Amino acid sequence: MPDMPRILVVDDEPQIHRFLERALEAAGYTPLRADTGKAGLEALATRPPDAMLLDLGLPDMDGAAVLARARLFFSRPIIVISARGDVAARIKMLDLGADDYLQKPFDIAELLARLRAATRNRAEPSGAQPVIAFGDNEIDLTQGRVTRLGDEVHLTTHEYNLLSELVRAPGRVLTHSQLLLAVWGPNDTENVQYLRVFVQRLRKKLETDPARPRHILTETGVGYRFRP
Repeated sequence: MPDMPRILVVDDEPQIHRFLERALEAAGYTPLRADTGKAGLEALATRPPDAMLLDLGLPDMDGAAVLARARLFFSRPIIVISARGDVAARIKMLDLGADDYLQKPFDIAELLARLRAATRNRAEPSGAQPVIAFGDNEIDLTQGRVTRLGDEVHLTTHEYNLLSELVRAPGRVLTHSQLLLAVWGPNDTENVQYLRVFVQRLRKKLETDPARPRHILTETGVGYRFRP
């Protein structure tokens, strides 16, 4: 029987640890506990878990500093769980390398779903899925070809590059600046309205109901997420 994935929870609230310990064990994970940023970093370095849930309001150091240091040597998923819900804080954490961000209080089913998505994404080596299917569509990353119900969909270069950035990170929030930098380069990282226009174009071409997208999802004020 394979070992259960180990999830490190870095938080100074005992009630959060009790709550997450029960939920994670019920979902088939082994929860690990750290009450400070220093203890969390030591746990990552000595026996790396499969993922980390990180609070920002730690007693010894800010969670942003923990995240930045962790990303120097820890490549597995990190999901921020914090009472800080403002858009600026979310964007900062995602740009620092967090895979996702959930505001407290959160729904445990949503946390577990995002944890599954993050671990699945990190577990797949680059190029492991040259053809990705979603809805009625397929994107062949090797051929640079997109089809819908078997018919080829014409995408502009920017539309295709935007779609490929999203599908390579399933379940993960990509910020406006990350997408703009990857697709348009360093001179257009503030042109959020331009990005919105291209997302709308993709939805019209690939979503069954562009007004209620199922695959290219908006994270209000932050960026976009691809859901297969």
